[in-house]
Amino acid sequence: MKKKAEAEAPATRSPLEWSEHVYEFAIPSGQRPERVDAFLTHSIVHATRTRVQKAIDADAVTVNDRPTKANYKIRPGDVIRVTVMRPPPLQLIPQDIPLSVLYEDEHLMVIDKAAGILVHPGLGNRDGTLVNAVLWHLGQREPMRVLKARESWGEEDDEDAASAPRDDQADEDDQAQWGSDELGAEEVPGVRPGIVHRLDRDTTGVMVIGKTYGPTMHLATQFANRTVSRQYVALAWGVIADDHRLIEGQIGRSPKDRTLRAVLRTGGKYAATEVSVLERFDCATLIACRLRTGRTHQIRVHLSSGKHPLIGDADYGGRETAVGGLHTAYRPLASSLLGRINRQALHARMLAFTHPVTGQRMTFESPLPADMQACLDLLRHGHAHAATDPGRTA
Repeated sequence: MKKKAEAEAPATRSPLEWSEHVYEFAIPSGQRPERVDAFLTHSIVHATRTRVQKAIDADAVTVNDRPTKANYKIRPGDVIRVTVMRPPPLQLIPQDIPLSVLYEDEHLMVIDKAAGILVHPGLGNRDGTLVNAVLWHLGQREPMRVLKARESWGEEDDEDAASAPRDDQADEDDQAQWGSDELGAEEVPGVRPGIVHRLDRDTTGVMVIGKTYGPTMHLATQFANRTVSRQYVALAWGVIADDHRLIEGQIGRSPKDRTLRAVLRTGGKYAATEVSVLERFDCATLIACRLRTGRTHQIRVHLSSGKHPLIGDADYGGRETAVGGLHTAYRPLASSLLGRINRQALHARMLAFTHPVTGQRMTFESPLPADMQACLDLLRHGHAHAATDPGRTA
C-alpha cells in the first residue's frame, strides 16, 4: 500500500527568539583554590572548557561583578555570574509534508523516505523533518512540547549542533534511548511517533516508525539486539575487486572536520559493514551493504576509507575529488554521473522485522529512486550483461 499526503509548503520559519539566562555561584567557605574555567566546566551541565573560554573572552563571566580571566583562582566568598543566551524550548510542530507510506496499521507505519529530509528536529532544524510529517499524518495539529529536553548552556549549543554530524548526533545503535527519553513527546491520545532508527538526510529508503509506546520500545529492542535485517544499495567510485568483504574500523569524529566522521586508529566506536559486489563498471561498482553495527554515516565512512567513496557524496570525497582521481578516459562519464545525482548514492532497499504485536515477520522493499536509477542506466550503457534487478541479492 502506498499513498502520499497532499503537499503543502511548510510554514515560514521565524527567527529563534533567544533569551538571556544567568548562572550564579556563591563560593562557600572551605572551597579549595581552583581556576574559574575549570570550576565552571564541571559546574554547568553540558559546559566544556572551550565554551567557558569563549564566554570569558566575551566578558560574559564575572567574579564579584568584574570580568575575569580563565586562570583566576576562585576563593571563598566569590560570586561568579555567567550570562548566556538560550534558545526557546523545542516543540514538535505537525506539518503537512508528503510521506510515501508502504504499510500502516494501528501500531506502526513503514515509509519510503525521500532524499533531503532529516529524521527528527534539533536546534538547527526545528521543523521540516520526518517527525513533523508523521505527526500531521497521524492527525495531530497542535504543537507538542518535548519532554526531558536537555538543559541547554546558551549560544554554544548552536556551535554543538554545527560541530556534530549534520544529520543526527546519536548512532543508530543509540536510538532506543531517543525513542523513549531524549525527545519523547508529551502524551496525546493516539499520537506518539517513535523513531527507532535513522537514515541520513540524503539517504533514501525504508524506515519503520512506532505509533505508540509499547510497539516503539519493542522495535527499538529488535534494533538493539540486531534481529532486524537491513540491506542498502549504493554506487561507489572505482572497481571493487573482492566479491565480498567485511570492512571494520573504529568510527568517531573526524579530527579534520568535526561535522564529519572518520575511521580512527584510536578512540571511536567499533563498526562493521558487509559489502557485496552486485555489478562492476569501468569507473564504478554497484554494491549491497549490510550493517553489523549502526554508527553515524557508517557506510559512507567505511567506503570512503577504502578509497571507494559513494558517488555524489560531497562530504566524503565522492564528487569532484573522486573525479579528479580517475583516469582521464573516464572523467567525462564521471562528470555526467554527478550531473544526475546531487547526494550520496545510497538507498535503504530492504527492511525486515518482527511485528511487535502480531509476531509476524515482515519484509519491505523499496525500488531504486530515480536519481540512482539514472546513474545506473548511464553506467550500464553498452553493458549487455547487466542484471535485471540489481538491488536484490540472495
